[in-house]
Amino acid sequence: MSIDTTVRRNAIDRPIRNIAGPLDQLSYRLAQTLRTGWFASHYALTARLAPPPQRDAAANGDVALPSWQTINDDLKDLFARDWANIEAGLYRLPHDMWPNPLAVLRQSARYFDDLGQVNDRKRDRRGQEVFTPEHRGRYPRYYLQNFHYQSDGYLSDDSATLYDYQVEVLFTGGADAMRRQLLAPLRDAFTTRRIRDTHLLDIACGTGRFLSFVKDNYPRLRVTGMDLSAPYLARARRTLRHWSRSHVAVGNAEALPAADASVDIATCIFLFHEVPRAVRRRIAAEIARVLKPNGVLLFMDSIQYGDRPDYDPLLDRFPQAMHEPYYADYVRDDLSDVFRDAGFDVGLIQREFFARMMVLRRL
Repeated sequence: MSIDTTVRRNAIDRPIRNIAGPLDQLSYRLAQTLRTGWFASHYALTARLAPPPQRDAAANGDVALPSWQTINDDLKDLFARDWANIEAGLYRLPHDMWPNPLAVLRQSARYFDDLGQVNDRKRDRRGQEVFTPEHRGRYPRYYLQNFHYQSDGYLSDDSATLYDYQVEVLFTGGADAMRRQLLAPLRDAFTTRRIRDTHLLDIACGTGRFLSFVKDNYPRLRVTGMDLSAPYLARARRTLRHWSRSHVAVGNAEALPAADASVDIATCIFLFHEVPRAVRRRIAAEIARVLKPNGVLLFMDSIQYGDRPDYDPLLDRFPQAMHEPYYADYVRDDLSDVFRDAGFDVGLIQREFFARMMVLRRL
C-alpha cells in the first residue's frame, strides 16, 4: 500500500478541502522554525539540568550518537513532507499553528516547575510512585509506572496538562508533525467510505491531540477516543468540545468497549512501546476484533532497530535515560508478524522522524 498524494474526490461526502498558497507556506515555515527553536532550547536546558545518566556499561559505551545537525536535518525533512501534504490538499494547515504566546509561556513555566521533581526521580530511579494501594486493581500493573519519570504517571490533571508539552520537548517540536502524517492515509481511506457513515476509534487517545487534527479536517466524522486515564480523557473532552460527533470513553485496549466488527477505522499512536510483549499481541487481536472486514488501522509508534541504523544507539540510550521498562523489548519486536498473526494485511511501513508509521487492513 502506498500513499496517493492526489486529492481524491467523493461526490457524495467530501472532506474540507485545503487551499494553501505562498503566504500559507511562508507562515508555516516561520511557525515551524520558531517552534523548533523554542522546543530545542527547552530540550537543551532540560539535558543540562538532568542528573548524570546511569548507563549500563555494557551498552553502547563507545558507539557514536547521531549529531544534532543530523537530527535537525531529519526534522526539517519531516516538516517538508508535512507541508507537501498540506499543499497537495491531503489535510489542512494545523488549526493552532500560531498558539497564544501567553499560554505557551504558562506551559513553559509549568514544565520547568515540574522538572525538578522529574529529575529527582531520574536520580533515584523512582518509576513506581503510582503503584499504590489506591490504584492497584483498578489499572493493569504495567500501566502503573511514572513513564519518563513524569509526575503522577498518567493519573492526574496536572500530568494531563503537561503531557503534550513534554512530548514536544522530547521531539524538539516535531511530535505534532509526526502525528499529522497519519492524516494522509486517513484521507486515502475515504475513497471507499462516506465520511458521515464512518466511525473512527482512537485507541489510547490521551489528551485528544491527534483527534483534534482529525476533526479539523473531517468535522462530520464520528470519532471516539478511548483511554485508561480519566484525567486525560477530561482533557480530551475539552480539546474536542468545538466539534460535534466526538466522544470519549474510559477503556482498556486489551478489552475495547466496542462490539465485534463495529469500527471502520482505528488509530493507535505511541501505545505499543509502553506495554509488555504479550499485551501488544492482545491489543492487536482486540483491534482486529472490533474492526470491520477491510477496516483500516493507522498505527504509529517509536522507530525500531534498523528503521534508521544510525539512530539505533539512541534507541539503546533512551530507556537508560527515561523510565520506559518495555521499550528495549519493543524495539526488537517484529510488529509486522504481530499484526499478521492478528489478522491484518500489512501495507505501508514508513519512518517519520523518530516514529514508525504503519497502514494495515483487516482481512
